[in-house]
Amino acid sequence: MADTKAKIAVLVSGGGTNLQAIIDAQKSGIIKSGEIALVISNNPGAYALERAKKESIETLVISKRDYENAGLFEDALIAALEERKIDLIVLAGFMVILSEKFTGRFRNRIINVHPSLIPSFCGEGFYGLRVHEAALAKGVKVTGATVHFVNEIPDGGEIIMQKAVNVEEGDTPEILQKRVMEQAEWIILPASVEKISAQITEEEK
Repeated sequence: MADTKAKIAVLVSGGGTNLQAIIDAQKSGIIKSGEIALVISNNPGAYALERAKKESIETLVISKRDYENAGLFEDALIAALEERKIDLIVLAGFMVILSEKFTGRFRNRIINVHPSLIPSFCGEGFYGLRVHEAALAKGVKVTGATVHFVNEIPDGGEIIMQKAVNVEEGDTPEILQKRVMEQAEWIILPASVEKISAQITEEEK
């Protein structure tokens, strides 16, 4: 491989705080085996796109609304990723469930960060604040975040890294979400990106 860095695409739908964590980790040298080559959003209004543009990273908007069905939408995603020879796909708050056609095509090359300690509070319907609402409703004392490979089962792929975060007295879902991001997601997502990027570059030597 002439270029020793894995090419990373980050798929986003919203504010892009996890994308920012990856950008910052790349700048600080935590991520040295990979480089963000592309940011794709299904939402043209996602602030994450602005974050990417500030760093001169190529951005694309591929919205489900522009396609007749999910299959054609996924075809467009696949075409964009393969055209740019992307090695690793990071789902960072990407609010689309991907089918087996997509996940099978990039087996062990797609990772996702989920705001709980899987297998707790995960699977279909568990995303964003809903995860933290469920954790507080259950009364758990410890929550956290998980980075895992993506397969056709929502949150069902093999776990790469986990980090625990304490639930504190008086937590609201919003307060807990912020703590889980700061103390877990923004640490283990960049670390996982580096780990998998290093493995990919090793394989391709």
